[in-house]
Amino acid sequence: MSAISMRGIRKDYGAVTVIERIDLEIESGEFIVLVGPSGCGKSTLLRMIAGLEEITAGELRIADREVGDLPPADRDIAMVFQDYALYPHMSVADNLAFGLKMRDTADAEIATQVGKASAILKLEPFMDRRPAQLSGGQRQRVAMGRAIVRDPKAFLFDEPLSNLDAALRVEMRLEIARLHRRIKATTVYVTHDQVEAMTLADRIVVMNGGHMEQVGRPLDLYHRPATLFVARFIGSPTMNTLSCEVLQQDGDGVQIRLPAGVAMLPPSMLPPGIARLSLGIRPEDLSPCDAGEAWFSGTLAVVERLGSQTFGHLDIDGDRMITIEFPRASDVQVGDALSVKGNVSNVHLFSAETGLRLN
Repeated sequence: MSAISMRGIRKDYGAVTVIERIDLEIESGEFIVLVGPSGCGKSTLLRMIAGLEEITAGELRIADREVGDLPPADRDIAMVFQDYALYPHMSVADNLAFGLKMRDTADAEIATQVGKASAILKLEPFMDRRPAQLSGGQRQRVAMGRAIVRDPKAFLFDEPLSNLDAALRVEMRLEIARLHRRIKATTVYVTHDQVEAMTLADRIVVMNGGHMEQVGRPLDLYHRPATLFVARFIGSPTMNTLSCEVLQQDGDGVQIRLPAGVAMLPPSMLPPGIARLSLGIRPEDLSPCDAGEAWFSGTLAVVERLGSQTFGHLDIDGDRMITIEFPRASDVQVGDALSVKGNVSNVHLFSAETGLRLN
């Protein structure tokens, strides 16, 4: 039995369809991340699960119960918003207890649940403070604690870290990961940050234009993107992608024209009859080479030294950049002329017409 089941879910605003069709089974205890660019429909889908948006068509079940027509209070879910939504005149303890009091929960049970949540989230020193006396990370922990005390069937997170600075986002990401490992609650988490998606998710749902581009485990999406959109969206820095022409295809291999040379790929890598395609290669799968072997040649326009990693951005024709990962101690400099080739076994090929994976 799936904890959350969505079958044929669609959302229209008048004549405009913003969610085309969602078929997704979320298992009990699973951490699902909905990720995609702004306007792709991920927050709308989350709000439909919560009951904050009406479902135009399809079936939504939580814990094997049809909930599509139920109000949010009757769905047994808890939602954490990006703006915390705390009561400013209440203490932390009262904010944590408020939802339980509204449900006429016994005082002893309230004390137990609030104590448990505050211990999990390390909020005990702040129980008498009001939200204005807390940092952003502490306020987000209170919002999470308010969800935990309800012991819901599922947790819904709507971009909860977007208002935090970079250091706090890392800290809170770790808090959320630890929280999930501890309570193992079914979680649906919305973000536009693919680093959050990769580090938190059991499975990622990549959304684009109101539909699901791909669903899978983080590294499956990274190593085998199903579409050109997923290839460009998952990974930091993003995958290098270029439009290419097939010069020759026979039993000896597939010869592909690239901006600065020719790549020879194994014959089994590409179906026959393809004339044009998009080739993808990740920065870590490129390496310097002699000019005669080059897939790309150009001048380093930018070098990023990040401590543990070094990235170079190679200007190959005055209009396009190719990103290469170098050893972190590499002495490459802006202005260096460079030739690079790719690791043939890690090439990604996509249809020029549909964007679907070919190899």
